[in-house]
Parts: sequence; C-alpha cells; structure tokens
Amino acid sequence: MSVFVHEKKGTDDTVADGSEAKPFKSASYALLKSPEAKVFVSKETEQGEEYVEISPTALKKAKKGVESLKKKEEKARKQAAEAAAKSDEENAKLLAAMKITVTEDKSLPPAQKIKISSISKHVDQRVKVQGWIHRLRSQKGLAFVVLRDGTGYVQCVLSGDLANAYQTLSLTVESTLSIYGTIKKLPEGKSAPGGVELVVDYYEVVGLAPSGKDSFTNKIQEGTDPSILLDQRHLALRGETLSAVMKVRAALLAAIRRVYQEEAVTEVTPPCMVQTQVEGGSTLFKMDYYGQEAFLTQSSQLYLETCLPALGDVYCIQESFRAEKSHTRRHLSEYTHIEAELAFLTFDDLLAHIEKVISKTVTYVLEDPVAGPLVKQLHPGFVAPQVPFKRMEYIEALEWLNENGIPNEDGEKFKFGDDIAEAAERKMVDTIGFPILLIRFPVEIKSFYMKKCVDDPRVTESVDVLMPTVGEITGGSMRIEDTQELLDGFKREGIDAASYYWFTDQRIYGTCPHGGYGLGTERILAWLCNRFTVRECSLYPRFTGRCKP
Repeated sequence: MSVFVHEKKGTDDTVADGSEAKPFKSASYALLKSPEAKVFVSKETEQGEEYVEISPTALKKAKKGVESLKKKEEKARKQAAEAAAKSDEENAKLLAAMKITVTEDKSLPPAQKIKISSISKHVDQRVKVQGWIHRLRSQKGLAFVVLRDGTGYVQCVLSGDLANAYQTLSLTVESTLSIYGTIKKLPEGKSAPGGVELVVDYYEVVGLAPSGKDSFTNKIQEGTDPSILLDQRHLALRGETLSAVMKVRAALLAAIRRVYQEEAVTEVTPPCMVQTQVEGGSTLFKMDYYGQEAFLTQSSQLYLETCLPALGDVYCIQESFRAEKSHTRRHLSEYTHIEAELAFLTFDDLLAHIEKVISKTVTYVLEDPVAGPLVKQLHPGFVAPQVPFKRMEYIEALEWLNENGIPNEDGEKFKFGDDIAEAAERKMVDTIGFPILLIRFPVEIKSFYMKKCVDDPRVTESVDVLMPTVGEITGGSMRIEDTQELLDGFKREGIDAASYYWFTDQRIYGTCPHGGYGLGTERILAWLCNRFTVRECSLYPRFTGRCKP
C-alpha cells in the first residue's frame, strides 16, 4: 500500500486520504494512519514535479513525529472525555437545578423593607432589601451576591437549594433583585461591606440583565477608551468611583446651602435664557427665542444683583453655559455654577466671606457620614484648607512667576496686563502648596462690571481663588456702584447699554457697595475627590463635541 505526501498542496491531514488526489500534508501523519504503507513525497525534478519514495533520513524523522502525534491525540481524547464528563455533570446539575423551586417560607417573621445604608441597625432581624447585583460568584455550594441600592453595598449569602436553583445559576451582574434574609455580623477573619452580611432565605428576580456578548461586563470594561465610556455614561455611573463622586457632589451642594443659610443668604432661581452677556460675547450659545435672538446664560450674576434691594444677600445654584472650544481638563460647556451677591460690604469683607464659605463647606462635607469616608477613599491625602488663605496681588504673582522662570504664553517674562494662563497659575499654586486669594487684576483683563481700586485705578477689586492640584475654583469682585462708571464700562467693551436698562437701574434706584463671586462645582469636586478632569465630576459632561447621551 502507498500513501502520498505533498507539503504545499496537501489538504488538511484530518480530511486527507493519502491518495495522489488528496495527499497528506505531513509524512508523520501519513505513517500514523498507515504505519505499514510506503510513503511517497513530492519532489521537483528535471522532468517536473513527481512523487518519489521518502528518503531513509526523512522516514526516520517522520517516525519520531508519529510519537508526538500519538501523544497529542491521546491528550485530545482525554480532554474530550473530560469535557464530555464535565458537560454531563453540568447538564445533570442543570436538570437538578430546574427541579428546585425558590419559595418563601411563610412561617418566618415578616421582613422589614430597609435601605442598605441602615443595614447595621438591623442585626439579627429579618429584612427585605432591593437593588442591583454589583458582584456575583459561586463557591463550594454557596452563592455570594454583592447587592447595591445606591445607598450602599451588602454581601448576600445563598446556600442549599437557594444557591443551587436554576434561577440562581442564571443570575447576571446588574440584574435587579428583592432579597429577604437575616442580617448577621461577620465571623472573625472575614470581610464584607459594613462588617455584616445578609443570610438569604428567599429572593425574587425583578429584572434579569443580559448575559453573553450583551452582558454588562462586556459593555463596561477597565481600560476602555474614555470616549466609549462617555457614550456609555448611563452604565459607567454604576461604577464605585463615579457613583462616589456623585454622592460627594450631593453632599457638597447640601453643605454649601447649609453655609448660606447660616450666613443669612437667600437662594433664588434666575433664568437660563437671556438676551445679555456677562463674560464676553464670544462664549455665548445663541438660540432663536420666538423669533428673537437669545442666549444660554454664562452667569446669573446680573440677575442676582437685582435681588439685593428686595431680598438682601442672595445666591443661586444654576447651570451656566460657555461656548469655549477649550479641551483643558478644567473646562466644560455646561457646568453647575454656585454664585452669590452680597450688599454693603468692603473688598476685605468679600475675601473673608469667600474663605469662610469654602472652608466651612469642606468641613461639613468631611463631617458627612456618607461623603466624608468617600472623600478619604478617593483622596487619601486630602487636607482641609485652613483660613486665612494666602493673599497675593496680581503684581506679586507676576514677580513670583518671573523669579521662578515660568514664562507667559508667548514664552517671555510676564509683564503687567498679561493674563496668567492655567498652566502657569497651577504651577504657582502647586509649588506654594496653599490656597491663594489672587487679587487686584488689571482692568483690561477683567469684566466691565468690576470696580477699580481707589489706590490704583489700573487694577480692580477682583479675586481668583486658587487651590493646589486644580487651580482656579472661584472668581469674584466688588461691582461698580456708580452709574456713569458702569456706562463707561459698557462703552469700553462695545456693549449696547440699552439692553441692560434693568441692570443700570440698580445704580439709579438706591445704589450701594456690593460684590459677588462664582464657584465652579465641578472644579471644587475635582479638588476634593482628586479627579484628573472636571468631566469626572459632572453627571453627563458637556464639552466641545460632546452632547450625548
């Protein structure tokens, strides 16, 4: 008997038959299938390609290859047998699991419905918790479910029929459950969220999340491109880090409202659709408002000023919009703006007030039972700022930057009138290492409504609050209180004063010394939570090119 081998034209050894029409690809496989056959291999000759009997050397090599193939075949047979056995075992397990019915034992005491945040108060009690599967694993006849309800996490332990039921074997991450069981303190040496676990006696599936290619873990993975994670923001928010930042955000807004209440500052809600500018026309989002030109507000400051004679000191927490094509890590096109306007105060009063608001707000956040531990988790080295903050005049900042070899945006030494760019500003405050009240900026680089300093009319009674690692988080100033001076400011900026009649009236009908400021919520959070970009501190960040989902 003869078999033929052609290394180039030979078909897959597993389907070849060794004929000239369907030769084997390897001599070893030919001998494995036909040990006694004569082996002919293809060879190029003067007459062309033809089959010749294999040489003794090649035959010897091929016989060695046969042993290797036999071992591979044996290994494959064992693996197939093991896989078949495992499949049979899994099928038997599934069949057994399908026979198990998950039912509630009605003889147990009624379960009290609670939130996970209060679970430590219910040790040894039967409770009902509802939420989403955050993590899931099986081990030695037990199933462990870490359930999340937005207020916290709890490990739920399923055993016996509950762990082995088909319903349990089919559970997936992000499925929604109602779980009943008894809260138990953890034994020594074991760990779980809150130091307790829920020993489950019954549960119901409210909503089963997909498995396979559509599973949650395939949608959201570590190391995924940031733009993809932003597309999937609605799912990414479920992660421990992003949800923690959002909880700190909620505590921050509650804390600052508490501070304003203590300082007798009244909250108001100005409009977001406006027909006037505050921070320069180039950053306005235009819109058609019933045939009239209108814009999304850049700031609520002007409206807050109109409230002073009626309500006294006021503040708002409102979205502001800036059409800046900026891709820095501290800019957003839409951000939550905390703004306040205060009457009958001096510039020094304003600076002291800003310090107090920031320091007290941070203290309250750190004292919060939910947000405090989260800040420590997100930013282990965070140190609350101590008042008074360092005061530094703009001119002093230029001197510091020049002495430390930090150039302006043109690569030259700073000179009076230069704007201090973000990079230089951050380098300075990071090097100094303390919060800075940077004050008295030149008139030409500040807004039309800022009051000039009496002792130096080249500069304004203005302030930027700089924090280490994040840079500017607050900007404010005393406001012009004289009608003519305000009109001159309009003229200097090329603004039609007629549209601002309602703002100018504040100087005509009972003017007073007043000032205010705006705090960027996302920038404060980036500082508090040690986030690289403010985009991580917004629920659904909006910036150049991003307006979804």
